Order: sequence, then C-alpha cells, then structure tokens
Amino acid sequence: MKIIAVGRNYIDHAKELNNPVPDKPVIFMKPDTALLKDNKDFYYPEFSNDVHYEVELVFRICNEGKHVSPKFAHKYVDAIGLGIDFTARDIQSMHKEKGLPWELAKSFDHSAVISPLYPKEEFPDLQNIAFSLKKNDEIVQSGNTKDMIFDIDSLIVFISKYITLRKGDLIYTGTPVGVGPIAIGDQFEGFIQDNSVFSCQIK
Repeated sequence: MKIIAVGRNYIDHAKELNNPVPDKPVIFMKPDTALLKDNKDFYYPEFSNDVHYEVELVFRICNEGKHVSPKFAHKYVDAIGLGIDFTARDIQSMHKEKGLPWELAKSFDHSAVISPLYPKEEFPDLQNIAFSLKKNDEIVQSGNTKDMIFDIDSLIVFISKYITLRKGDLIYTGTPVGVGPIAIGDQFEGFIQDNSVFSCQIK
C-alpha cells in the first residue's frame, strides 16, 4: 500500500502558513514505514527541532483504479479513519526556500498516525464529517469535510490521472487551521464526530 497525502486542502490552513490557495490538489507521498498504529507513542526525531501536528481524515481505497471518472469515484472508498501528519516544519521551510521536495519533512518513520478504519456505511454523508484533535485535553484543531477545497471524489479523480490507485492505499485529505508544535510529554487524542478514535503520546 501507499500513503497519498494532500496539502493545503483547507483555505484557512493555507492562509495560516502563508501559502497560496491552490487551484489543483497539492499531492505528496509517505512510505508505509511512516504509519504509526495502535495508539503507540511517537518519539521526537533527533533531526528536527520543530515538529508540528496536522490532524486529517483518512480514506481507504478499495479498488484498483486509473483515470477514474467522477461518476464512479464514490465506489473507490470503503473505510474512513483519522490520522496525524507529523511534519518537521523546520526542514520543510528550509526545503521550500530552496525549491526542493518535502519528503524529508513529511515522510520520516512514524510520521503518519492512523486510527482504526471504520466502514464507509457508518457515515451517511461523506461531505459532512466532523473531526477534531485534542492536545493535552484541549481542542486545538477542528474541521469538517464540507470545508475541504477538494472533496474525496475530486481527489480520487485527480490522483488517478497520475498514480494508479490500489486496494489498501490511504489518502490523507489535508488538515484544517490550528496546526502547531509538539513537545515531549504532550498527549494527543483524535475524534471523528464525538467518538475518540486514537491517542498518541510524545516521548
């Protein structure tokens, strides 16, 4: 499987980082070694001094698809979860200034927290799913899929023009406003609607 992630998919978050609001999806990838499952601890990497949290809804692909048409895009998702895209912001900023790729800032080991995945049928409207992130019992991010610049069907159509989607692939769909730094000792808890779906302590 592969992890396909979307950047700048919420207007307020793009503005938060002084980035232009995109007219096409901004896509990057993480390897499968980035996954952090089962509420395991995240160990602060020694190569960064400014790691940030970014909570994101995650959609699992259930069919192989290339050049997926809009009318069939909804058939390519079977489950939904929540994750954190940990980002080494200092490394990302340095690479952006030089026009270099972001991979070292985004793709390091355990940089993609993932909750259990829940059947799509549990969500009556994929364009109205609320989610949030607590840091030390305080809500720091809250979002809703209705506020995405590019919805999940549009992302499937766009990505599949370039990259063949395969069963088990995960799409991290972007983060709302409110990203910020993590510190050793922090405790994070993620929610879909009002349901706690993951926890992660920073060590």
